[in-house]
Amino acid sequence: MKRLFNLILACLLIVSLSACGKQAGTDSPADKVSEQNRQTESVETTEQIEQEPSAASETAQTEAETENDMAGGQEQQTQGGDNTVAGDISFNFEKKSVLLNSGYEMPIYGIGTYSLTGDTCVESVTAALNSGVRLIDTAYMYHNEESVGEAVRNSDIPRNEIFVITKLYPNQFSAPEAAIEEALAKLDIDYIDMMLLHHPGTGDVEAYLAMEKAVADGKIRSLGLSNWYVEELEEFLPQINITPALVQNEIHPYYQENDVIPYIHSLGIVVQGWYPLGGRGYTAELLGNEVISEIAAAHGKSSAQVILRWNLQKGVVVIPGSSNPDHIQENTELFDFELTEEEMGRINALDRGEKHDWY
Repeated sequence: MKRLFNLILACLLIVSLSACGKQAGTDSPADKVSEQNRQTESVETTEQIEQEPSAASETAQTEAETENDMAGGQEQQTQGGDNTVAGDISFNFEKKSVLLNSGYEMPIYGIGTYSLTGDTCVESVTAALNSGVRLIDTAYMYHNEESVGEAVRNSDIPRNEIFVITKLYPNQFSAPEAAIEEALAKLDIDYIDMMLLHHPGTGDVEAYLAMEKAVADGKIRSLGLSNWYVEELEEFLPQINITPALVQNEIHPYYQENDVIPYIHSLGIVVQGWYPLGGRGYTAELLGNEVISEIAAAHGKSSAQVILRWNLQKGVVVIPGSSNPDHIQENTELFDFELTEEEMGRINALDRGEKHDWY
């Protein structure tokens, strides 16, 4: 009996263990599949989380790049695209001109009319125009605006092909509107291509602001300054609205302004040199300089042509004055040769800081 009871217990134990085994065998694969699914979902979710920041970052980067491109375009437009603040002031030697920050083109060589008056002035400007010159520099204090205007009107050259510069003198700064009208009347050439303040003086800012209004009224196209240097420019520029298109200073091999020229250029302003051949009383010495004469001989050119070409290669517009038709013609023949770096360096070494006028 006891043995029978033990046998029944053993059978029940076997059945119980078998049922547990089947339950374990049924649940385990399902649990494994479920776990695998959860792991897969977890991996996909993790990858998605990792990818989403990357996509957002890429989008942000793309947007940032777009904004930067737009900003760059705007900066280019502001600083050079429309030449209103600063820009490329490189000379175009094929067209023999430079694009001013006012949007107008100006020849890079011309004739200065200081000391030319009456019929002599008319004849000199006429000779210059006949030689291909299209840039004429005059001023109230030269007392020849009427003569310059006469030569321009009498020429067969279209008005828009001639660039005339004149200047207001400090004794006119107190009544600039009247001075502008006087210049327009004397020249009598419809409009003034460029007006400069002749040199700093009391009321110069107010005079410049009056010239700005004349630009808005279509009476003047471009504005500039004469005999303004770094210190004067730093003080003057914040007080005006239209950046000068030109600064005209004394520049020649004995007075080179090698620190001033790059500063002016950095502002997007063209530099023009008066007294390019040294000025009255100094021209003969400069033209006879041994270094310049040697370079001239090497190119089959005159000393004057070498000096003028040196200016052009430094980015300085030249306006030599002369009443001699042959010299006027000679001063235009500057584009069939080029000075080497070594030759430019030799002329640069001639700088004495020697100013030949008080401005």
